[in-house]
Amino acid sequence: MTALDLVGPVAVVGTGTMGQGIAQVALVAGHPVRLYDTAPGRARAAAEAIGARLDRLVDKGRLTGAERDAARARLRPAESLADLAGSGLVLEAVLERLDVKQQLLRDLEDIVADDCLLATNTSSLSVTAIGGALRNPGRFVGLHFFNPAPLLPLVEVVSGFATDVSSATRAYELARAWGKTPVACADTPGFIVNRIARPFYAEAFAVYEAQAADPATIDAVLRESGGFRMGAFELTDLIGQDVNESVTRSVWEAFFQDVRFTPSLAQRRLVESGRHGRKTGHGWYEHGDGAERPEPHTAEGAQPPAYVVVEGDLGPASELVALIREAGIQVREDEEDHGTRLVLPSGGQLALADGQTAVEFRDVVYFDLAVDYRRATRIALSHSQDTQTQTLAEATGLFQALGKDVSVIGDVPGLIVARTVARIVDLAHDAVAKGVATEEDIDTAMRQGVNYPLGPFEWSRRLGRSWAYDVLDDLHMRDPSGRYAPSLALYRHAYASEKREGTP
Repeated sequence: MTALDLVGPVAVVGTGTMGQGIAQVALVAGHPVRLYDTAPGRARAAAEAIGARLDRLVDKGRLTGAERDAARARLRPAESLADLAGSGLVLEAVLERLDVKQQLLRDLEDIVADDCLLATNTSSLSVTAIGGALRNPGRFVGLHFFNPAPLLPLVEVVSGFATDVSSATRAYELARAWGKTPVACADTPGFIVNRIARPFYAEAFAVYEAQAADPATIDAVLRESGGFRMGAFELTDLIGQDVNESVTRSVWEAFFQDVRFTPSLAQRRLVESGRHGRKTGHGWYEHGDGAERPEPHTAEGAQPPAYVVVEGDLGPASELVALIREAGIQVREDEEDHGTRLVLPSGGQLALADGQTAVEFRDVVYFDLAVDYRRATRIALSHSQDTQTQTLAEATGLFQALGKDVSVIGDVPGLIVARTVARIVDLAHDAVAKGVATEEDIDTAMRQGVNYPLGPFEWSRRLGRSWAYDVLDDLHMRDPSGRYAPSLALYRHAYASEKREGTP
């Protein structure tokens, strides 16, 4: 079965960047495509722009000349909504205003056949609310593409409260026939990606607002230790601070100002000042001609310790033991279970970030989580005023001997990567428990929608069932605002693990 068999002609209403991208995807998949825009001449200009992009695909060897010519013959600007009659699918990508979308759909319902699938590409509005204007909301579904639509594979197929299962299934199979990777999602604020990704930005901004590290250092740690493609500051500069902050605020308000989604005051000030990122030349970073990106804080060289003592199981950081041995540093093991840490020759301790702060202990350096300690090229460390200078030097030298750059940041619980990952894992478990999506679809969405190195449930399995709960429980004790309170779903996940292991 082909995409053409599924719905026949496709109409796209709204010819901005996203509308053009979706139209191109449908066109290349073999559909006749109709373009409509309320602004005179916009649909024709969009058709010409799509034709130019087809030319570039031929130049790159991705289309043959014959395929391009056939696609161009199937593309037609529409002079009025009435020209969209006979479409098998009409997808709107117009202004993100509920009243505008509802009126458009009411008008379309009087034009298209009863079996025409109606869809929205909204990223911030409720699919249920948009479809509420229709006489037959069962045929209405969300098809949320990611920009640029011709290149990014993910499509969130969003079922509103009244969407028929058959309509959602048609939309899902259509996206797959178009060569996309569809994921099924219930209508919830932010859908999958924009809901679960909020901590990636929020925790980076929180560390910055606590004056624990600068944007360049936080970004470097997220990339080089966490394995994320981009750091939160550089990514929001690329997206646009106004756009990113608007999405965060929309999700927060849709969840009745749930503290877990609270926007960043620092980002709000950036938006208010007109520093929206690359498109304005200024954001967290300068982007004008000749602007130089600030370097992350990197500690100067230090002597590695002659030995370390391993106490207990290092859990997610257990790979470090082999790396330390390979670096020629003696590893001694203490068979008595004192905890999960490394003891340095100074007598100080080196511990994996767990949601506590170094100031709570006499002589401790915390190190951050890494997606892969062997491949990581940077590690963040934190300490307090009570940490001995020699302990920090030995901790720094140890990781440098493993080939890592070291960034020493302020004494914030959970450091950077650990607190971010713990919150992402929590929101993912909460989403599954509330019927938003399956574990598999959430992992797929986060890997392909925002290029995470692992899906939240892949992280969860790798780190251990109770790891995220324990980190967030510690963070919640130090910030009882509710921002870090573990969800009931995560609690059940961790408790079930303990029960199976025989914990009373």
